[in-house]
Amino acid sequence: MTVDRGIFGRPLRSVGFDVAVSGLVVLFAVVAVVAQPGGWKATLVGIGMALALLFRRTRPTVVAAVVAVLALVQVLAGWGPLGYDIAVLIALYSVVKYADRLRDGVIAGLVAAVGVVLAALQVPGPAAWWASAIYFGLITGAVWLVGLNVRTRRLYVLSLEERATTLEREREAEARAAVAEERTRIARELHDVVAHSMAVMIVQADGVRFTIDRDPAIAREAAKVVADTGRQALEEMRRLVGVLREPSRPEPVAPPAAVAGPEGGLSGEPAHRRPALVELPALLDRFRAAGLRVGYATTGDPVPLPPGLELTVYRVVQESLTNALKHAGVGASVELSLDWSATTVVVRAVDDGRGRPVVRPAPSGGHGLVGMRERVGVYDGSLSAGPTLAGGWRVEARLPLPSVPDTERQEAA
Repeated sequence: MTVDRGIFGRPLRSVGFDVAVSGLVVLFAVVAVVAQPGGWKATLVGIGMALALLFRRTRPTVVAAVVAVLALVQVLAGWGPLGYDIAVLIALYSVVKYADRLRDGVIAGLVAAVGVVLAALQVPGPAAWWASAIYFGLITGAVWLVGLNVRTRRLYVLSLEERATTLEREREAEARAAVAEERTRIARELHDVVAHSMAVMIVQADGVRFTIDRDPAIAREAAKVVADTGRQALEEMRRLVGVLREPSRPEPVAPPAAVAGPEGGLSGEPAHRRPALVELPALLDRFRAAGLRVGYATTGDPVPLPPGLELTVYRVVQESLTNALKHAGVGASVELSLDWSATTVVVRAVDDGRGRPVVRPAPSGGHGLVGMRERVGVYDGSLSAGPTLAGGWRVEARLPLPSVPDTERQEAA
C-alpha cells in the first residue's frame, strides 16, 4: 500500500521542487549582492521574486503579476538585467502551464515581450539594443512555447483520465441495470413456477373434496400431493425472495462479453413460457440451423429437477450457445455436455473459437455471463468462464441437486 505524502494539500515532491527553484533564485540574488547594480536593494527584489515562486503551481497568474511588478521596479531603478531575472522566465512558464485559462498565458507573454524590449535598452556595451532584444526574445519565446506544449499534454492526460473515470461509472451503471433486469426476469419465471405449483394444489385439493367420502385412500394420496407440492412451492418462493432481496454488486465480466437482448431469438419460446430440458434437442437444432456445429453428450443418470432448477439449466445452455454463436462465429464447433452425479449436475460448453463473424448475431435470453451468474447463484451453484488454450471459450456451471425426498415430491407432483 502506498501512502501519499503532502504538505499544505500539495504533494511533498512538488513542494520540494518549488523550494529548490526558489532557493536557486535566492542564490543568484545573494551571490551578486556586492557586484550587481543596486546592491542589497536589488537582492531584496530577487528574494521577493523567489518567495513568489513558491506559489507558482497554485496561484500562477498572481505569481506572474508579482514577478512582473518586481521586474518593473528593477527596470525603473535602472539596474539592467540581473542573474535572478531567471525568475521572470520561470513565472512565465508557470502561468502558461498551470493557469486555468490560456488567456492569462497570452497576456503574460505580451507583458514579457515589453519587458524584453525594456531590458534590452538597459544592457551595457557597444552592441545594438535590438541585438539584445532578439536574444532575450528568442529565450522568452522558447520558454513560452515549452510551457504551451507541456500544458497541452497535461490537459490531454487529464481529459483521458476523466473519460476513463466516466466510462468506468457507465460500465458499473450498465452492469447494475443488467443485473436488476435479469433478476426481474428470474423473479417472473420463478413466479410462474410457483403459480404452476399452486394450480396443482388447487386441483388436488378439489379432488380430495370429492373423493374423501367415496375413496379415502385416493383422497389421502391427493392430500399428500398437495402437501408435497406446497413444500416445494414454499422453497421456490424463498429463493424468489432471496433474489429480490440480495443487494449484491455485479461482478465484472471479462470479454468475450455476454450478449444482451430481448426474450425470444434462438430460444424459440414465446414470452412468459417456461421451457423444460426435454426441449434441449429442439434448442440445439435451432443453433445448428444458425451455423453452430453443436455436439451434445450426457453422462450419469439424469434425475427429475424442480421446475426452477430445470429452467436454470436450460437458460445456462441457451446463453452459452448464444455467446458461442456471437463471439466464436458461424461454423464454430461447440461441445455441450451435461454431467449428472448423485449430488450435482454440471453444464459444460466449450467452443473452438474458429468460426467466422456473425452479420446479425441472434439475441440471447438474458444478459449472458451476468445473467447466468445470477441464475446459478439462486441455487447455490458456481459458474466459471474463460478462454481455453486452443483459443476458444469455456463455460461451466455446477448446480447442486435437491435431496432425495424433494425429488420424490417432484415426481408425485
